[in-house]
Amino acid sequence: MTIDRRTMLSVTAAATMLPSAALGAKGTEMYGMLGRMKAVPGKRDELLALLLESSAGMPGCLSYIVAKDATDSDAIWITEAWDSKEHHDASLKLPQVQAAIAKARPLIAGFDSRAETEPVGGIGLKS
Repeated sequence: MTIDRRTMLSVTAAATMLPSAALGAKGTEMYGMLGRMKAVPGKRDELLALLLESSAGMPGCLSYIVAKDATDSDAIWITEAWDSKEHHDASLKLPQVQAAIAKARPLIAGFDSRAETEPVGGIGLKS
């Protein structure tokens, strides 16, 4: 793969113009996660509702997006951005998240994709 000079210059210029807030809170790297979850057949909407109702009020959460997979009627994609990995890990101990996990277990058939990321900013990402 080759990148022409013009493309390289525009990418470099864009990267140097990122606001410092996009580089992480208080000098730390933001933390992100992408995951694909499979619901028990016919239970995707119920699982979506549980995920959405339990996601409010999570300290350090910059973005939490739950989406239907367009090609698999039982799959859900979850995209998360956090101000730190520590806030993400702490969210798993919140009472509403613990309750949602307990309710969701019978609705989850499995997980098939997962990736950790380091968000740097973008449209829709609260900072």
